[in-house]
Amino acid sequence: MLSVENLTVSVGPFDLVSDVSFSIGRGEILGLVGESGSGKSMTSLAVMGLLPRPGPSIRSGRVLLDGADVTPLEPWQRVEHGHVPMAMIFQEPMTSLNPVRRIGDQIIEAVQVREKLSVAQARVRARELLEQVRIPDAALQLSAFPHQLSGGMRQRVMIAVALACRPQVLIADEPTTALDVTVQFQILGLLRRLCDELHMAMLFITHDMGVIAQLADRLAVMYAGRVVETASVGAVFDAPSHPYSRALMDCMPMHSMGKRRLATIGGQAPRPGTLPKGCAFAPRCSNLRDTCHHIPPPRLLVAPGHEALCAYPLVTEGVT
Repeated sequence: MLSVENLTVSVGPFDLVSDVSFSIGRGEILGLVGESGSGKSMTSLAVMGLLPRPGPSIRSGRVLLDGADVTPLEPWQRVEHGHVPMAMIFQEPMTSLNPVRRIGDQIIEAVQVREKLSVAQARVRARELLEQVRIPDAALQLSAFPHQLSGGMRQRVMIAVALACRPQVLIADEPTTALDVTVQFQILGLLRRLCDELHMAMLFITHDMGVIAQLADRLAVMYAGRVVETASVGAVFDAPSHPYSRALMDCMPMHSMGKRRLATIGGQAPRPGTLPKGCAFAPRCSNLRDTCHHIPPPRLLVAPGHEALCAYPLVTEGVT
């Protein structure tokens, strides 16, 4: 449903996202994970055509929806592209919802943009959308303002707005970061159910490996604007190949149980324009070799469907 091929996003001479490729099938959830500043959100904005202007721009690469190249299209054209519309859920719903308009009016507007319905018909559709995302008393909540709802309820409203265009590709940019653990679990369950029921392709962006373990089918790990490892979630959690993936795993609390201190990754990710000559992760890598400082790493096929951008992957069985 969605394929990104060799996508590079630049500001002037600096690449913010470099040579990123991935694909997502119908009914599949791809988790995009990495530290803040790794290029996750920039990738999603490029896919949606929402890069700020003036500012970053796509220097090379393609975004394909169901095989059709939508890279030259404007954002509204991508959202309404043929039979494969796209939608996006942002991190903080209070920055996306209009605080002075009722919930129902905002969903009705989204419905009418996509479907030629009367206000009465759109209101019925809006109620159905709220029921679909499991908001109790949906008819009553249509009259509520955003500030009258909890954080979890507002996020459900944002999901309802996204579903108004009946998307086949849904991008969720850290939609559970600001929520408590219980509500987070509910939202993740809701997204998984909607993906299965509506057969959507979903790109789920997060920095939390625990969230990925609960939700995603496959995983793409980003570092310094590049995808450094791609595999099924099980393969990465059982045997990560890239040292950065292993470091992220070690930072999870469950991996530090019984230890005095929670594991951390020393140093900081490089900023655009300051990338080292060789591997970008070399200054922080626990599996460092002399050549890593001077030679860019190759992209190796560790196993079928499992790739790592590393000259010395931790798991080498099947490397070609």
